[in-house]
This record gives sequence, structure tokens and C-alpha cells, in this order.
Amino acid sequence: MRFIPLLLAAATLGGCASQTTSPPAGTAPAAPVAIDTILQKQIYQMTPVEAGRYVAWVHAAEPDLRHRIAAIGRKNLGQPYLLNLLGEFPFEVHDDLPMFSLERSDCVVFAEHTYAMALSRSWEEFFWMLQRIRYRDGVIGVATRNHYTEMDWNVANNWLVTDISAELAGANGPSYGMRVDRARFLRTRHNTERDIPVETSRQSYVPKEQVAAIAAQLREGDFVNVISTRDGEHWASHVGLVVLGANGERHFLHSQEPKVREESFDSFIARAAEREARNAREGKNGQRLAGFKFLRLNDNIVVPPMAPQPRPGA
Repeated sequence: MRFIPLLLAAATLGGCASQTTSPPAGTAPAAPVAIDTILQKQIYQMTPVEAGRYVAWVHAAEPDLRHRIAAIGRKNLGQPYLLNLLGEFPFEVHDDLPMFSLERSDCVVFAEHTYAMALSRSWEEFFWMLQRIRYRDGVIGVATRNHYTEMDWNVANNWLVTDISAELAGANGPSYGMRVDRARFLRTRHNTERDIPVETSRQSYVPKEQVAAIAAQLREGDFVNVISTRDGEHWASHVGLVVLGANGERHFLHSQEPKVREESFDSFIARAAEREARNAREGKNGQRLAGFKFLRLNDNIVVPPMAPQPRPGA
């Protein structure tokens, strides 16, 4: 009989670890916020719970994926811009940046969140889809993040978008070479050692002077890479999405200092020209706008499965 108190004590201690606090007797659970109230907010003003309900609502309200991408993107108009916003915390601790943010965005975060929400029906599915888009095979980690737009993001997400820049630019369209040393980038920027060979590629793009001529071929939901140049080098310096204006004109929806905005491509090109003229007057060797890469949102999207997350090394 002397063992009974010990068993009772063990049971009591075990119960403490999982004990939950019940609401006071007679207290009704809080009623969920009405969807009409949630719809009065922009996404960056929502809590994750509210954003999850909005994702479910917009998926049912707008069955067309392209229109849904535009609707979700516009639901973040005015979202404050913040560069270097996200990281792998708490999965990795090389920095303290979190794996998602609703309150702010940079250009890549805005595009990734918009696509992920448009492809999802719930918060849980959105968060899963976000990692599937952001990391190669969905394997979370700084070494598997799609850092380089042309050679990482565009390639890893070819199930979602297809580069049509060469087709739009024509047989004599311009191109540029790229050389990517991921091992050096990870070592110098993220204090992470990986044995990754240097990779090279050649990238086609549409020169800025030709955008007006090919704009009618762009479709809502297409992905845009802004190609900049300096000292003979070219790279994707910015990204965004194509949306249709009220009269069918092609607009550029993107996150750029100070906030998410929608504008015509002519407006974006004109603002870049003003910035370049100002840099010239001030004697600055700033980047210059060369053109755009355009990636077509695939018609029949099959989301690949998430690869198993490997056990981290010592």
C-alpha cells in the first residue's frame, strides 16, 4: 500500500505539465470577428488569424487564380516597405529575422506572400506554401533559400512561372551573363560554410524601350524582374507583379520604398530616369534601369511536394 502515494504523486506531477487554464464558469468563448470587419482592413493590418480567414474567403470569392493574385496584392497597397525583412529564425539563429511578416514587406517578400496566399485556402496552407516558394524544394535554411532571383528563385519556382523574356524580346533581344558563387556569398554574408560549385548562365531580358510594344502580351499575375546595370554588370535588382488596370492597361504592382504601390510601367521607367539624372548631377555611380525580365504565371500549376527536412548537421 505504501506505493500508492508515490503513484498518485507521479500522476499529479505528470498532469502539471499539460494542465490548461479553463475559462471561468459561465464565460462564453470570444466570438470570431465578422468577415465583413476583416475585409475592411488591408492585409498588413490583420492578425495572422484574420489573414487566414481572409485567405479562405478570397479563395472562395475569386476562383480565377490570376484575378485572385491581383486582388490579394492590392489588398496590401500601402504596406510599409522594409529591406532585409525575413530570415530563418527560430529554425536557424544566424540572424534574428523571422520567417514571415504581415506588417511590412520588401519586393521579394511581397511577391512571395501574394503568390502563397493566392495558392492557399488557410493560414496553415499559406505558411507551408510560402516556404515551398522561398526555399529550394521547400527545405528551410539559409543555404537553400532562393537568394539569386534569376538563377535561384526563377529556376526553383519553374512549376509556378516560366521565363518568356527571350520570346518577348525577339531573336535579336539583349542578354547578359551571370556568375554566381553561392559558397562565397554564404560564407561572407551569413557565416555559413557550404561546398557549392560556381555556376554561370546567360539571361535574356526586354529592354526598357521595348516594354510599351510588348505590354499587351503580359497577363495578370505574371512575375516581373527589374534588370539594372552598373559598370557593365546586369542583375535583377527588384521584382513585382503584373496586374490589369480598369481599361486593361498593364500595371506594375510592387513593394518599393516607402510602401506597396501600383503604377504603369511608363511611370516606373520615368521615376528611374529621374533618379539616374539626379545621381548624374551629384556625381554618383548609381545603378541604371536596363529593362525587365517577364515570367509567365503557368496555366496548369501543380505544386511539387515539400522535400523532407534533413536533420541539421553538428
